[in-house]
Amino acid sequence: MLSISIIGIIAGGLLYMIYGGIYYSVLLSDKKKSGNEQFLQQASAGPLKYVIAVITAFVSSFIVALFVSISGTTGILSGLGIGLLIGTIITFLYLKNHKFGLMSRRAFYIAIGDHLVVFTLLGALHGMFTN
Repeated sequence: MLSISIIGIIAGGLLYMIYGGIYYSVLLSDKKKSGNEQFLQQASAGPLKYVIAVITAFVSSFIVALFVSISGTTGILSGLGIGLLIGTIITFLYLKNHKFGLMSRRAFYIAIGDHLVVFTLLGALHGMFTN
């Protein structure tokens, strides 16, 4: 039987948004200040990017909760391991994209740093909410 906590999903979604806001604000602040034309051309305009980011945060939290529950792990350390595994799989997907020239080295490092950390944190959080 699956044991998924709604409170855990909400907390995970909020954790994802707070972490992402801090992570990308710090990393991208220098690009905005310098007036980097390439960055400004690639950035999406309008509020839709924020709506998608919020949806992504809660869907990601739900998926991690589902994986933690399906694996039968309990506790923060076990959940942390599941989250790290998910982050590692995502890293390999980004590595493939990087090797085929779909993203720069800098974008690759930014993306994998973000996903390794946030999915590890989500795994730990959902491990804490399992019985």
